[in-house]
Amino acid sequence: QVQLVESGGDSVQAGGSLRLSCAASGDTYRSYCMGWFRQAPGKEREGVAAIYTGGSSTRYSDSVKGRFTISQGSRKNTLFLQMDNLKPEDTAMYYCAAGAPVFGGAWCPLTRSNDYKYWGQGTQVTVST
Repeated sequence: QVQLVESGGDSVQAGGSLRLSCAASGDTYRSYCMGWFRQAPGKEREGVAAIYTGGSSTRYSDSVKGRFTISQGSRKNTLFLQMDNLKPEDTAMYYCAAGAPVFGGAWCPLTRSNDYKYWGQGTQVTVST
C-alpha cells in the first residue's frame, strides 16, 4: 500500500509558476511509475506527466511539454511537478498517482489512468487571466 498527499496548489495569474509536491508513504521502496493527472470540471481526467522511480525516464502530455517538469526527491518518496508559464486552461484539480507498471524498462503510461493503483486526494490549481 502507498499513501499519497499532494500540496502546493494555489491561485495564480497566467504566466506564473507553481510547484506541486506529493508525499508518498508506505510501500515506497519498490520501483514503479508515478504520475500527475488533472481533471477540470466537466472534463475527463488527463495525464500530465509521469516518471519511473527506478530510473529517470519521464513523459509529458503535449499540452504541458516544455512548461512542466516532473521530478522525484532524492529519497524517492516525494514527487514534484514544477509548472511554469501557466495558462488558464491549466486550471484543474491535480492528482498524484503511483503504482503503475513500467513498460519496456522505461515507458510509463499517461493515458491509462487505471494502470495506477494509488491516488491522492488532489490539490486545486486555478490560473486566472
